[in-house]
Parts: sequence; structure tokens; C-alpha cells
Amino acid sequence: MKAITISAFLILLLFHLQNKVIAQTLTKDQNKTEMKTTEQSAIEQLLYSYRDALNASDVSKVLPLYTKDGVFMPTNAPTAKGQEQLKGSYEFVFKTIQIHIEFFIEEIAVTGDYAYAVTNSKGTALIHANGQTVSEENREFFVFQKENGQWKIAPLYV
Repeated sequence: MKAITISAFLILLLFHLQNKVIAQTLTKDQNKTEMKTTEQSAIEQLLYSYRDALNASDVSKVLPLYTKDGVFMPTNAPTAKGQEQLKGSYEFVFKTIQIHIEFFIEEIAVTGDYAYAVTNSKGTALIHANGQTVSEENREFFVFQKENGQWKIAPLYV
């Protein structure tokens, strides 16, 4: 009778341990999902802040959204690298046009301190030179890097 009791005890113990391991694995997976969701939410907020800064034509709101070595490639202007060039490039763009756009986020992927987003934007652009308002529509690919605990728009060559 003792052999059956010991065997039953061992089976129950193994069953308990197996359930505990499964529960710990599920908790770890849930924590990873919650962390990823939190990171993705932070990147969404960054994109919306970028949209708001563009719509306001506010260079002072755009620059803090970039890493110190950020890159911006505006149409009909040279590529800007780093904060000083970014400032000059955005000043040029905002003197040329006033945009009013909305971002539509298609995908955000996070891996450690790096992430990317695929978006499209639609809206209008007022061309200051002639006062004409035209349709504005683009697809964008953003690269992000966590810098001092904050997500920033980063250069593609990270």
C-alpha cells in the first residue's frame, strides 16, 4: 500500500510541478506581450507627436523627436543628418509648405531598443509660393531607437 501511496504522491508532485512550469511560461509570454504593447503604444504616441509637429510647422517640436544623429530626406532638398541639419531642413520645408496630414499606422515591430513602423499619410499641403492647396499622400518607413529610455526617430543605418 505504501508503494502505491508513494507513487501516487510522486505523480501528483510531477503534475503540480508541470502545471507550475506551464503557468510560469504563460506569465512570461504575457509579460512579453504586454511589454511589446507598451513599447508599440509609445511609438504610436511618437508618430502622433511627429504628425502634430508637422501640422503645426513647428521645428522646435520636431527636433526632440529625432535621435542626435537622425536623418531626414525631404523632397527637393538635400538629406539632413544630425540636429543642426535637421533644423535647417525643417525650416526650409515649413517655409515652403504648410501641411495638414493624418498618419495611418500599418505596422510597428519592436526588437529590443530598435523598432520600425510602416505608415501612410494623407492630407493637404498649402504651397506658400503660389497659395495653392494640393493633395498630399505618402507611404513612410520609420526606424526608431530607444535613447535614454525614450523612443526617437533614428537613422536607417542603425
